[in-house]
Amino acid sequence: MANGYDVIIIGSGPGGYVAAIRAAQLGLKTAVVESKHLGGICLNWGCIPTKALLRSAEIYHYFEHASDYGLSAEKIGFDPAAVTKRSRGVASQLNQGVTGLLKKNKVDVIWGLAEITAPGKVTVKPAAAEAYGKPNTPPKGALPAGNYEAKNIIVATGARPRALPGIEPDGKLIWTYFEAMVPETMPKKLLVMGSGAIGIEFASFYNTMGVDVTVVEVLPQILPVEDEEIAAHARKRLEKQGIKILTGAKVTKVVKGADSVTATIDTGDGKTQEITADKLISAVGVVGNIEGLGLEKLGIKTDRGCIVADGLGKTSVPGIFAIGDVAGPPMLAHKAEHEGVLCVEGIAGLHPHAMDKAKIPGCTYCNPQIASVGLTEKKAREAGYDIRVGKFPFIGNGKAIALGEPEGLVKTIFDKKTGQLLGAHLVGAEVTELIQGFVIAMNLETTEEDLIHSVFPHPTLSETMHESVMAAYGRAIHI
Repeated sequence: MANGYDVIIIGSGPGGYVAAIRAAQLGLKTAVVESKHLGGICLNWGCIPTKALLRSAEIYHYFEHASDYGLSAEKIGFDPAAVTKRSRGVASQLNQGVTGLLKKNKVDVIWGLAEITAPGKVTVKPAAAEAYGKPNTPPKGALPAGNYEAKNIIVATGARPRALPGIEPDGKLIWTYFEAMVPETMPKKLLVMGSGAIGIEFASFYNTMGVDVTVVEVLPQILPVEDEEIAAHARKRLEKQGIKILTGAKVTKVVKGADSVTATIDTGDGKTQEITADKLISAVGVVGNIEGLGLEKLGIKTDRGCIVADGLGKTSVPGIFAIGDVAGPPMLAHKAEHEGVLCVEGIAGLHPHAMDKAKIPGCTYCNPQIASVGLTEKKAREAGYDIRVGKFPFIGNGKAIALGEPEGLVKTIFDKKTGQLLGAHLVGAEVTELIQGFVIAMNLETTEEDLIHSVFPHPTLSETMHESVMAAYGRAIHI
């Protein structure tokens, strides 16, 4: 067939490009349709460049506290433009890396905006001339707009920031993560609306860089998806660093000035207060990019701004699949990547197991870091489990003390009857690098006995994981 493929993937973010590479590995003729940047939001404007910003903030923090380590540093400062430039450079490097990986695996890149006109048929229109204020140049060798066909079509178009009525981002005074990532100058005062991972990470970054930060969260706790005890620990640490946090509060009105915004906040106790800031970051979640794809005409079922798909990415229309953020929560890059692999392996007839979303870890890279997998203590009890809970503080760990990071907590939750690990929740230094140990344990259906009899290296932060498990069974040693 002319312009024919086994698989066409619309979108080249973590879900899309990983699915494309796996499809190519399985011998499927594959193409990716992209209109802005290979690697999607994650590599270019999300996961990766924000971590570069947070790394700069972390180094700056250590400079400011050099005396805590017996060191001295004078004339400490930073250049916002240079910090941003490094972050953008990291994103660019990874963008080029994805370009190289697709080329290596002989995946075609089609440059433009895709619409599914019928099952197996994709019409690609020319991409916009500019993207994010810069020329939108396709990668070398990209195929042009036109009509293409494929036996299977995977929608991996990702998501975009959710906008609240009356508080729509304008790119100047009201920011999304796009603008927050490339500040021309540091604001003196910042209001962050929303305390999920995006909101808290930016709050942490700007606070560390000397900005007066206030966070407003409509729910009773920050980091609403996290265990209550872990979220409370994180809040205490963030407030100690100088971040002001209002929970159970709602921004009801925003008035823009010439160079500031004034927000009216319902504090939830019958009172209101006004906060004036140089900038407001709207971080109230994301919504799937489902528009312009032809979904309605095809009868593809959607729900609350996302495409409805099963555990292998199948939608309500045969031959059309959806993965990643556009397929619904949890909206995480690693979830999208794994969904992409499972979807393609299903198409290739390998009969993979559907994803178990209960075993997908979540990470927040603020200071302190937060990481979790599985059920929170509250959710476990609500599900009817009789549980054992183990807790171990970082202050009991030699490596944490040596690092100058004695504040932290590891919490594990077990089914008392079977010894099954139901959930693990961590807050503290480098816990985003520790959580995978618990993820593997859950996937291997490891019991408490297996974990207790595993040898953890000393001295490492990972020993806090071991001690937390032992604490759940009254066997902790160092507390």
